[in-house]
Amino acid sequence: MNSTDKNNSFQKEAIEAAIKITILGAMIVWTLLIIKPFLIPVLWGMIIAVAMEPLIAKLAAMMGGRRKVAAVLFALVVIAALIIPSVKLVTSSVDTIQSITTAMDENTLKVPPPPANVSEWPFIGPPLSKFWTQASINLEAALKQYGPQLKTAALTLLGSIGGGVKGVFMFIISVVIAAAFLATADKSSAGVSKIITRFAGHRGEEITSLATATIRGVMQGVVGVAVIQSILSAIGMVVVGVPAAGLWAALVLVLAVIQLPPIIILGPVAAWVFTASTTVPAVIFLVWVILVSASDGILKPLLMGRGVDIPMLVILLGALGGMMLSGIIGLFVGAVVVAISYTLFIAWVDEAEGASLPGEDSETE
Repeated sequence: MNSTDKNNSFQKEAIEAAIKITILGAMIVWTLLIIKPFLIPVLWGMIIAVAMEPLIAKLAAMMGGRRKVAAVLFALVVIAALIIPSVKLVTSSVDTIQSITTAMDENTLKVPPPPANVSEWPFIGPPLSKFWTQASINLEAALKQYGPQLKTAALTLLGSIGGGVKGVFMFIISVVIAAAFLATADKSSAGVSKIITRFAGHRGEEITSLATATIRGVMQGVVGVAVIQSILSAIGMVVVGVPAAGLWAALVLVLAVIQLPPIIILGPVAAWVFTASTTVPAVIFLVWVILVSASDGILKPLLMGRGVDIPMLVILLGALGGMMLSGIIGLFVGAVVVAISYTLFIAWVDEAEGASLPGEDSETE
């Protein structure tokens, strides 16, 4: 074959390769665009499945090995725990708005004057006391004066509620996906191991074990502690009669996931309890708030597990970045995904230095 034939053959092969690569790339991009709305729920479903696998295995053993029944039961319990409070919160919010609207239309809405110590609150005390006093004297004039600010606040609140409803819906989808993975745990685990081994070679099984340990550690030590603190906060606020306790508990959950102390929310709530209740319940609630806010120092070492040491900044960046990318559900997914990536990166660095992978000791014990 002369040089001309070689050049023609090379050009033909290059053109064919370029066409194949272009078509393959287009198919990959097209597929990603199609499944993009489901990426976060599927990812979150996988994370939930990995984290809950030990529990489902025990539950299935108690039910005579019926794993599918255990997975369905798990999904139904979690979905009910999500839907029932959400429906109650939305219903109570709608009823409250309707009653306030009716009272304003009938001119029967009366605002009591603020307690004297409200003006002494830092930052928000003086302007809040001024608006509250004006509203107690002439509500209509106060609403007109602060109309634009109230409208902006209302729109922000409605947007947050809408985002929360969307997050609950996405989480329900994720739970259903997690139940599907859990019902066929052996096949799902084998499929994931094959994919990782295909990319990582002989290290695939080791990386899979490390990722599994990280998911369970972060879910228990970060998300689990946040849920516990949120529930304890809600219990305390319900007992002392704090309005919209579910909303404040949800904010506590968000702060706890991004590794900020719940006292940021619970402190002002405790201050309000002192103005609205007697001294003894207010003091007891304040002590409860302090214990709840400090409980992560005890719970996190117990639940995080050995071999998983994730810096707070990594969790914070993952949670905030995930929330900005995918809303409230991204808050949890981002924290876990970035934690896994960080752990795998540190394992790779340590391996280059001849060190053992994080979690190897715990895996062999």
